[in-house]
Amino acid sequence: MLQPTISDALAARRVLAGQLPPTPMWNYPALDATAGASVLVKHENVQPTGAFKVRGGLNLLASLGAEERRTGIVGYSTGNHAQSLAFAARRHGVPCVIVMPVDPNPCKADAVRALGAELIEAGADMGEAAEHARRLAEERGMRLVSAADEPALVAGVATAYLEMFEQAPDLEIVVVPVGGGSGAAAACLVAEALAPRCEVIAVQAAASPAAHDSWRAGRLLTRPNGTRAEGLATGAGFALTQQLMGPRLADFLLVDDDRIGEAQWVLMRDAHTLAEGAGAAGLAALLAHPERFAGRRVGVVCTGANASEHELRSRLRLAGPA
Repeated sequence: MLQPTISDALAARRVLAGQLPPTPMWNYPALDATAGASVLVKHENVQPTGAFKVRGGLNLLASLGAEERRTGIVGYSTGNHAQSLAFAARRHGVPCVIVMPVDPNPCKADAVRALGAELIEAGADMGEAAEHARRLAEERGMRLVSAADEPALVAGVATAYLEMFEQAPDLEIVVVPVGGGSGAAAACLVAEALAPRCEVIAVQAAASPAAHDSWRAGRLLTRPNGTRAEGLATGAGFALTQQLMGPRLADFLLVDDDRIGEAQWVLMRDAHTLAEGAGAAGLAALLAHPERFAGRRVGVVCTGANASEHELRSRLRLAGPA
């Protein structure tokens, strides 16, 4: 498939202008002290859906032809991609069906329903949900939207990194959490054009390492998918995002779920920021690999805030007694 270009990212910014204001990026001295680096947090957690993916959903829906708008879309997701499609479909008046694995995060499932999309629970994981979505799209004659293999999605997500390098053009490293990889692929695309000296480092949960292993092997692989961080819970690499990340990523790190949980608590304590597991994975990489980032100026993307109640309660327990 065709790879998006920096021109596509700039065009997406024009599409999103007036729909999504730029998100803030802040530095927190307490977080710097904890991480041993100068850390700037890009707050995609403040998007109207609570996650960065809304950028891609709006850009993709804007690109649909008349027939696709009439018949509608089918997406599959653990939650944030689902919300982005439901939000954009509602704005454009397009029918939307979302397939989630059985027993999804209730916060994300309720948000999808509130946005007016039809929600179907099917399959034990993302792979099975994706297969159900493919069959459903074929049966209903609807447009299947991949979780990552969509150039318009990546171009939309790239607008976050246009903002990032405008807000802090002197960044030395950008750390991006990876599930399907649209965020890291978008970061690579923009950094190559605007900040070629800045390293883009991806991070994924060690319990769901499909994207990491695919990148290191140079081919698409499937792997066990056991992370508790839903936004990172993918069991296979995606062709488009792997193509974009392949020659451009400086590194790809793995972090375990306990370290992600610790990073969620640190973001709450030091940066007054609510993050779901995937949203804290970038900081988790700094905490797990301090020597890699020591003394550097690092951009960390807080990709989402859609944590379940159980997840939040468990993170607050890390604080101990008041």
